[in-house]
Amino acid sequence: MKNIFTSRRLVIGVIVVIATIGVILLGAKAHNSQEEPSLPVRVVSDVSGWTSKVVNAPLKLVHGGYDSIGKLTNTYQENERLTKKVDDLAQTKVQLQVLQQENRALKDQLKISNTLTDYKVVNAVVTSRSPSNWQSQLILDKGTNAGLKKGLSVMGSGGLIGRITEVNTTNAKVELLSDNNQVADRFAIRIQNSAGESVDGIITSFNQSDNLIVMGQITSDISVKKGDLVTTSGLGGVTPSGLYVGKVERVGSDNYGLSKKIYIKPATDFNNIPVVSVAIP
Repeated sequence: MKNIFTSRRLVIGVIVVIATIGVILLGAKAHNSQEEPSLPVRVVSDVSGWTSKVVNAPLKLVHGGYDSIGKLTNTYQENERLTKKVDDLAQTKVQLQVLQQENRALKDQLKISNTLTDYKVVNAVVTSRSPSNWQSQLILDKGTNAGLKKGLSVMGSGGLIGRITEVNTTNAKVELLSDNNQVADRFAIRIQNSAGESVDGIITSFNQSDNLIVMGQITSDISVKKGDLVTTSGLGGVTPSGLYVGKVERVGSDNYGLSKKIYIKPATDFNNIPVVSVAIP
């Protein structure tokens, strides 16, 4: 094996060490004196400064990249937090709108409950309404446990909306006035004109295109006009009299022109029935 510590190499190493020590001593002396440093000291200083810049440049680049990554990560995390807050605010807004709508419906229902003094009123919440029979029926959260039974009249936030057709222990099914089934149980209603005269008839159908209740089998030729009030007459034997139905919209005739038909604008929006009141005589 070749010996790396030859005399020549050893001499060169000693010279380098001595030169380095000399440069350091000269640098220290120049630093303490007011004279300009010597050429070797300046060369060494310049080389040292350049070496320091070369070494520090990648370090600064790495450090800057690390800071940029850290800032980007913090920005992403902040964006995630803000996005979640926006989602939470949107959900809160929806919940607030639902609660406000329910609150308005309950207030309207309370006004109706205060007017129904001749019979007991049971308030209930609509729990189910199928899109396939939206205009026909809905399900309540009260049943025989609350005193409900088949045939009772049901009021919405504005007026009469239908009748109970099926009752279970904890729920009940309501057939709406907007149901166009020809075998549906109809209501006997009455129109009071401005002269105090009344016209009796029954609800025969519902015009879904115009959202109007159709009154037929009219018993009198007494004149009625748009805006006259329509209520239940109580002649059916089950439905109490005086339940508000709506207002006269127009007067017409059947397809053959033989009998009069009166079209009534319902007091309740059948597409928006969150709560109801059931009238129990």
